Amino acid sequence: MCGLRLTFLSTVLALRGEVVQAQPVVDQSTGCVLCWNGEAWKIGNKEVQSNDTAQIFDLLVDAARAGNDSIVNVLTSITGPFAFVFYDAVSSILFYGRDRFGRRSLVWQEQNNGALTISSIDITNNKPAQEVSTNGLYSIDLKEDSLTPILSEWPTASPPINRECPPSLISPPCTSAVLALQHCLLEALRLRLMKIPTHNEHLFKPNSAKVAVLFSGGLDCTLLARLAHELLPLEEPVDLLNVAFENPRSIASQKDALANPYELCPDRMTGRSSFSELAHTCPSRLWRFVAIDIPYSETVSHRPAIIQLMSPHNTEMDLSIAMALYFASRGQGSANSNSAAPQPYTTTARVLLSGLGADELFGGYSRHAAAFTRGGYQELVAELEMDFTRIGHRNLGRDDRVTSHWGREVRYPYLDEDFARFTLNLPVWQKCGFRPDKNIPKNHEQQLWIEKEDDLEPAKMALRMMMWRLKLRTVASERKRAIQFGSRTAKMDVKKGGRTKGTDVLLPG
Repeated sequence: MCGLRLTFLSTVLALRGEVVQAQPVVDQSTGCVLCWNGEAWKIGNKEVQSNDTAQIFDLLVDAARAGNDSIVNVLTSITGPFAFVFYDAVSSILFYGRDRFGRRSLVWQEQNNGALTISSIDITNNKPAQEVSTNGLYSIDLKEDSLTPILSEWPTASPPINRECPPSLISPPCTSAVLALQHCLLEALRLRLMKIPTHNEHLFKPNSAKVAVLFSGGLDCTLLARLAHELLPLEEPVDLLNVAFENPRSIASQKDALANPYELCPDRMTGRSSFSELAHTCPSRLWRFVAIDIPYSETVSHRPAIIQLMSPHNTEMDLSIAMALYFASRGQGSANSNSAAPQPYTTTARVLLSGLGADELFGGYSRHAAAFTRGGYQELVAELEMDFTRIGHRNLGRDDRVTSHWGREVRYPYLDEDFARFTLNLPVWQKCGFRPDKNIPKNHEQQLWIEKEDDLEPAKMALRMMMWRLKLRTVASERKRAIQFGSRTAKMDVKKGGRTKGTDVLLPG
């Protein structure tokens, strides 16, 4: 293609290896270029020990010399979250894409002048950006007369789900399945927690945290915190980032006008309870509860920036979820440690753990209970499969754009390829506790009688049993609460009177 110019630009967070790998990476002998945003935990089932960018680039350059199929094979062999752009200068072909789950953001835009922009975030005001699909890897042959991408689909879009249904009534998930899940989840966490570098040791004071948890106090995130305790050195503290919003509509309905609106948020109350249980169960670690209080005026002032970051997602629900993640990942609030009084604090952690994926794998949404009521295990399996296969499109790109704004990286242990594969392969009744003869509780009061793990709520039963055995039994009985309702970011606009729906498209201004 005559007159074509390629421009490459990368910024680096540097969370792997002993040195910072500058990007874009350029091979002087071939002219190949790589922009890499990701974490390759394994390549071809072999664990990556040092800087993943350098290893992947070497493999891609070798593959460029061997042919295009070799490049696709290299990228297919990677276990971990990533988005990338690779210029194969040997064949004049540009490759780009996201991992098959979509854990890192990548969007593309056609400009008014005919140019094509591929980037982590929407960076222009020309034509609307679109998310790069997670269906496979894309390539553009720059020797042709157009910039039309060609899709090379993944061998399998995601691991297949077990569709087996029980022949008769059955007991709750068995102990062996729960223990096997715990082992797999610990391994997923190990890959994401070990050897996190600081690079600027002089900036790290005693009791500085490398790891924080996006912490509502619910089952999924508290389980990650509890299992992280098994892996991290005891001298490393863990920050628990808990966000609560001043919602004018909620304040207007409060009976006590003097009550603290943040402490009345459901996620704040659950978060403090789970923090207390963690500190009691694991007293040898410094747990730091970071209460992140967001006044309504601050929400309004940051709203345009959040909308820009989450683009091309553009609904009311997108905004309410993105707001919570945006301010939580900023990590700025007041901190309580195991026994100390609250102090102003901003987390030093650059790695954030998220419980996203647990609901999709273990049946945590109310629609999963509804599917089981409607059509038994077959309907439940179909609903779980639909949710898991669309998680990249619905959640992950948006969430990555919002949280990475603060120079932090969110890691998703429940979406580890090996853990997801093992979980999807389990029969559905070994993950959920839905049974034809078991009532599904509708509120917390119905759960006060719990005395043994078999009586836990059916949703995500295997994870609840895991938590029960780890002695966090209040958390084990917590019900699912969506982030936008727990933090009170939903329906904040007083002018609209709470009449908005999550699917409503955001209006300008």
